[in-house]
Amino acid sequence: MNDFAIFWDWLSFGVRWLHVVTGIAWIGSSFYFVALDLGLRQRPGMPVGAYGEEWQVHGGGFYHIQKYLVAPAEMPEHLTWFKWESYATWMSGFAMLAIVYYAGADLFLVDRNVLDVPAWGAILISLASLTVGWIIYDLLCRSPLGHHDTLLMLVLYAIVVFLAWGYTQLFTGRAAFLHLGALTATIMSANVFMIIIPNQKIVVADLIAGRKPDPKYGRIAKTRSTHNNYLTLPVLFLMLSNHYPLAFGTQFNWVIASLVFLMGVVIRHYFNTKHARKGNPTWTWLVAAILFVIIMWLSTVPKVLTGEATDTAASAQAQKFVASAHFAAVKDTVLGRCSMCHSAEPFYDGIYHAPKGVLLETDVEIGEHAREIYLQAGRSHAMPPGNVTAITPDERKLIVAWFEEARR
Repeated sequence: MNDFAIFWDWLSFGVRWLHVVTGIAWIGSSFYFVALDLGLRQRPGMPVGAYGEEWQVHGGGFYHIQKYLVAPAEMPEHLTWFKWESYATWMSGFAMLAIVYYAGADLFLVDRNVLDVPAWGAILISLASLTVGWIIYDLLCRSPLGHHDTLLMLVLYAIVVFLAWGYTQLFTGRAAFLHLGALTATIMSANVFMIIIPNQKIVVADLIAGRKPDPKYGRIAKTRSTHNNYLTLPVLFLMLSNHYPLAFGTQFNWVIASLVFLMGVVIRHYFNTKHARKGNPTWTWLVAAILFVIIMWLSTVPKVLTGEATDTAASAQAQKFVASAHFAAVKDTVLGRCSMCHSAEPFYDGIYHAPKGVLLETDVEIGEHAREIYLQAGRSHAMPPGNVTAITPDERKLIVAWFEEARR
């Protein structure tokens, strides 16, 4: 059983690494082509059908790039397709979802205080949400609303806010953020697989057959590509958020997730405007900073954590927590709710090593990890995962009182 746990951990690491590599490749090519497209310039004497061009320098050489808005007059001999970066990113991401959240549904997906469903039920809800989410998005884009970009984006943002709230009513906070990111990534990859590439193939087939391609296919693909561009940064935040319980495990986590999308939009607006040579909207960074400060405040309402002990004072600080009048009760909570995993020999089913090597068995160990206990089990509900040990609201309040009293 121990060997299987080691294998599963390495499998998770390998798939995660693949996901990171393919994600970098996809994001890199996406950002590059959007910047290229926005920076195109027109000049007299360009080839027939050419929309714009740009000169670039990189790696010791110059590149002369021209874009045909619909298609060139003839099919080029060599044509490079950019699609596998997207497909591989989604497939590796879904594999991670299955390995971590489906295989470990009782720990990471299901919170029985939120929705008491069996693991298989939660998995079906997860799969259904990804499928239905794409269908709704696609239908909206194909509807008359799709001809009004700004109105469409406002409607889609309202749906994002609803989904951010809705996922927190179904799963653990960690899984809610992950699923909001997974749904967004599914929409992005499906845009490539279901819309952008098929439309490009239609244009290629028309060229080969000697027909004049319909420009509508290029316009539709461009719209979906623009959506992908603005969704990229929120997806990155949501995928990394499982490391930050103050984002996913607090009362207003769904509001935080919603504001992250606004941050991503304003940041992309800055770069897109710069690349299009339409100005230097530095105000976007101020807006992003304000949104981030609001997120920080929301994560710690009603009281913000005011720093941590330095390494040199760590031992003395630990003793201060141990000496607190609340420590005895907190210790009982930690030993009863946390130490089945955070011990030298964990006895919770499926856990073979203390997560992140954190041991919570002795007074000193609990005192040394007081801040993490406070953040993960007091201020947020990140721990225990899915509240599998049924820690009570009163116990969480006691942890908060213990930490904050000792810090005075």
